[in-house]
Amino acid sequence: MNQSILFSDDLTVDLDNQCVRFSAQQMGSLINCLVLFSWLEEESGEPVCSQEKACEIFNHLRFDIEDTAEALIEDEEFNASGEIEIS
Repeated sequence: MNQSILFSDDLTVDLDNQCVRFSAQQMGSLINCLVLFSWLEEESGEPVCSQEKACEIFNHLRFDIEDTAEALIEDEEFNASGEIEIS
């Protein structure tokens, strides 16, 4: 794991945008990240039917999510809003 990218334990379920939001820090800069419910469902094989279920699946897949986000950050694959989006 690249120690220059640190992931915090913050986690927010965004029902309007069907995603879970979390953050990372790289060299002191805060990077907003999100993972779409559709990705969580595909990876887990379970439907995201509530905020609680979204958190449960996210936490179960946390290491995979962080690895994916780390690769996207290193490749500077930011979306139009300047966020890292796992979809």
